[in-house]
Amino acid sequence: MSTDAPETVITTAGALEGRELEWAINTPELTAEHAAINSNIIRTRFPPEPNGYLHFGHAQSMNMNFALSFEKLGVPMENRRTIFRFDDTNPDAESPEYIDSMKRDLEWMGWQPEKTTYSSDNFQTLYDLAVKLIKKGLAYVCDMTKAEMEAQRELAKKRCAARAVGADPDVEAPIPSADILPGRNRDTSVERNLKLFEEMKLGLHDEGTLTLRLKMDFDSPNPNMYDLVAYRIRYTPHPHAGHGWCIYPNYDFTHGICDSLEHIDYSICTLEFETRREPYFWILWALDMYRPKVYEMSRLNVEYTVLSKRRLLKLVNAKYVRGWSDPRMPTISGLRRRGYNKEIINNFCNEVGATRSAKVVQMAKLFHVARLTLADTTRRAMAALEPIKVVITNFDEEAAKAGENGMTFEVQNSPTDASLGSHNVTLTGTIYIDSEDFKMEDDPNFYRLTPNKPVGVKYHGGNLICDEIVKDGDKIKMLKCHLDSSEGRPKPKSYITWVPSDGIKCEVRIYDHLFTQPEPSDRWEEELNPESEVIHSNAIVDPSVLELVDKKDVDEWKSNQALQFERLGYFVVDTDTTFDSATREGKLVFNRTVSLKEDKTVKKVSSHEEEQNRKRVEQQRAIAAARDIMMTIDPEDLFKLAPEYKDKYSKFDDTGLPTHLADGTELTKSAKKKLEKERAKHAKKFAKGKK
Repeated sequence: MSTDAPETVITTAGALEGRELEWAINTPELTAEHAAINSNIIRTRFPPEPNGYLHFGHAQSMNMNFALSFEKLGVPMENRRTIFRFDDTNPDAESPEYIDSMKRDLEWMGWQPEKTTYSSDNFQTLYDLAVKLIKKGLAYVCDMTKAEMEAQRELAKKRCAARAVGADPDVEAPIPSADILPGRNRDTSVERNLKLFEEMKLGLHDEGTLTLRLKMDFDSPNPNMYDLVAYRIRYTPHPHAGHGWCIYPNYDFTHGICDSLEHIDYSICTLEFETRREPYFWILWALDMYRPKVYEMSRLNVEYTVLSKRRLLKLVNAKYVRGWSDPRMPTISGLRRRGYNKEIINNFCNEVGATRSAKVVQMAKLFHVARLTLADTTRRAMAALEPIKVVITNFDEEAAKAGENGMTFEVQNSPTDASLGSHNVTLTGTIYIDSEDFKMEDDPNFYRLTPNKPVGVKYHGGNLICDEIVKDGDKIKMLKCHLDSSEGRPKPKSYITWVPSDGIKCEVRIYDHLFTQPEPSDRWEEELNPESEVIHSNAIVDPSVLELVDKKDVDEWKSNQALQFERLGYFVVDTDTTFDSATREGKLVFNRTVSLKEDKTVKKVSSHEEEQNRKRVEQQRAIAAARDIMMTIDPEDLFKLAPEYKDKYSKFDDTGLPTHLADGTELTKSAKKKLEKERAKHAKKFAKGKK
């Protein structure tokens, strides 16, 4: 059942090299032809499927294909080329929206491809090559159902497993019918297959009735060689190719051929594709096409998020988030909206690197890179998230003593880079401070404003002393304070920021992890963090930012204005902003990118997290209790006493093996065989527990 092709024989090591096959070895003629075309050029490709938005994993892939791979290979800058290819073979999942977003994200990230291509542009070539394989007797049209193919695959796997341990596959996994293995269509004529494949192309058959399969190797230990499907019928218009096709090639058939057609030198993917090496090289071997080198790196996994496209799509469709560009999403669009610029993302990818070792990267690493990048480039401003109104009762007196500049102070936009300029802030008779900067009662560990403790006023330099607290019920309505700028005033332990009376009202969104667990489980929807977005709808920011936050300057496809709110963190203007700086009308929205410092305090656990943790502990205890119960049950009584089998069976043989279900139905031989295996497993655990 195998074709006459060589098997795996070589292992190589080195830069961007992995497990090799003899199928991967090019003939001298192919090597010479490729060298004549590429000369000193080394070419890679970045080939996302347009079935979602680009995310962290794609950022790593871009970094690898446009930069890091060439550095590992020692390729000079002038000899580097990378093709941006849309791997668009599945019209059911792809859309113009995704294609457009990927183009914009790649451009925003700063990568410049040699050219942009589409796998779908090669549909006619791919069809012609499929015909070539049919004519060579290496492809056939198959009418097996999905269930039949699954049965075929499972049977081939069992026979392979038997051979691996020296057993006879005809005994361990006998073939019930040639219709299943090798399959009733596998040895049909070239003429029949050419005719049916043409009919598939012309739309003469229904979806799911016929496929084109490659005649590969059912004896292979790699299930990906079990006559994979190369073409299927889909009556879905293609977002790029239009209505011209009703049969579409699958990924395995397409991407290796496109690599060869585009003269790729290194085809880089993630480790889950390692077992696809065999079909990748087999197809190119069968077509006598140039075989690029293939290198697999570990998939990037980041704490407190998910990168599965299925899960990301569920987050969007179920409205757990605001959309693909929600600042909590791991998409490039979400990261950009959160305030992470391309330098942060690319520096993060450089820090993470690309290896073959599986890893989960701490989110703290991204935060650290963001702080380092933003610290020297971001303009400062003062803001209050939950403002408290402060009336300075002796303001006129203090203003009269202030001198030539009065209560206006020049503030450097950056404390470390004078080239970023400065701005002015003016202290007014009424100011706003953040609620975090005031406590009703004194605390020796609290160094900001209390009724009995003065605090310094940033930039003014004097002390602010609280004389009266005006309340509306339990809520603080206003503080009446006075300034002390006298020579002998006590030295304050800290200085607080403030916003003048003409500050700009705004909404500030504070973001936390999207999930409560570092590595979300299969129950990931239950692990969503209900406090991942906290909105301060009555925040206020100092008016020095007025000309920087106008709606005309806000664009979802660029990095918007970033600011450092002193003592609060780094923030960015959000795309929901409708603020007009000329009229001060409209909504001004900020997102926090990251706090100023890593939070090393013990985080308060929310009620939701507490409940989730309680459920998790209870579940673990229940599992442990069930395991303890199982260890007390003799193997002969397993199906009579074990909770999972209780009341499931009505009759048993002399060994305690069930023979009939509870309703009296007699068990089949295969069902009894499965139960025997379960009892054997339990017997081993039971014996081990008795030692």
